[in-house]
Amino acid sequence: MANVLDLRRRIRSVKNTRQITKAMKMVSAAKLRRAQERAMQARPYAQMLLNVLESLVRRTDIYNEETGEILHPLLLEREEKSVLVIVIAGDKGFAGGFNSNIGKAAQKFINTRTGEGENVDLEPVGKKAIALYRKKIPAASYEKTEQHYDNDLSTHYDTIRHRAAQVEVVAEHTDLLLKTDFEAVGKMARSIIERYERAEIDSVYIVYNEFKSVISQRVVVEKLLPIRKLGSQEIASAEEMTEEQRDAAARAAQSEGISVHEPDKVEMEEEAKKFGTADVDYIFDQSPEELFAHLMPRYVTTQIFHALLESVASEHAARMTATDAATKNAGDLIDSLSLTMNRVRQAAITKEIIEIVSGAAAL
Repeated sequence: MANVLDLRRRIRSVKNTRQITKAMKMVSAAKLRRAQERAMQARPYAQMLLNVLESLVRRTDIYNEETGEILHPLLLEREEKSVLVIVIAGDKGFAGGFNSNIGKAAQKFINTRTGEGENVDLEPVGKKAIALYRKKIPAASYEKTEQHYDNDLSTHYDTIRHRAAQVEVVAEHTDLLLKTDFEAVGKMARSIIERYERAEIDSVYIVYNEFKSVISQRVVVEKLLPIRKLGSQEIASAEEMTEEQRDAAARAAQSEGISVHEPDKVEMEEEAKKFGTADVDYIFDQSPEELFAHLMPRYVTTQIFHALLESVASEHAARMTATDAATKNAGDLIDSLSLTMNRVRQAAITKEIIEIVSGAAAL
């Protein structure tokens, strides 16, 4: 059994750890509040964009009357032979099972698709997701070619991909979660849309942690492309929180004064729902093809941006819950070590008294 000095050192070490986890919990709670506010502020814009697109679909035909072709390629459905999976995890650890749950959901979906003979492209977002696939999944190989025409007066550049494995990583996004900039997300979305329009991929799925409130979260695999119905989620799979996880999250939130209920809708969001919903005939200056070409990529960008915001909020909530549990466990360990130390010290005192009494009796 350890002596009193060793137990005191251990107690001091655990107390220092408890101070760190308590500070991390407070920081995560503050970041969670900001993340919730930012997600709420982004909702009115997304709602107004959705209303404009729905209004356009109601008042125009999504097929060209002359050619019969669909007005935008993002609405075109094909047989899924090659799919793109966007995996959104976190940048840091100490978040309980947040990153591992996303990795498990993504891997389960990937195994299902590869089992059906489909090719899978991966785009991990966040340092943890990148680290998960960097050593296991090979990166996609591209070859840049150029062809000269008209006696070298003109040159055509092209990029050819050489697929070496059924599952490959086509792009990594290391700093997308740091600031969650809309323009950076737009650049990512444009690259995905271009590949979909060239039929390099037949569908796009996004794996992330959907956040409604601290106790209402779930890991979802959502279909992003093709767009079947505007404004409605097409969930391929979802994993809800357990009752134990809900209780732990609720305790952590209440100790920091964070509401466990879904935030109330602000007045701006209510007004955004009414935008473009009036039953009147709108006059469009541009043709439906031009409007779809401009608004559809914006809609896809908004969907990815919204998933990133929810994932960031979920990560802070998971870290707050995990550090709260660590702080509580550290307190329990300190109590247990203190009890053990008192017993060891009392045993030593009792032994010394017995030795003194025995010595006095012998005299």
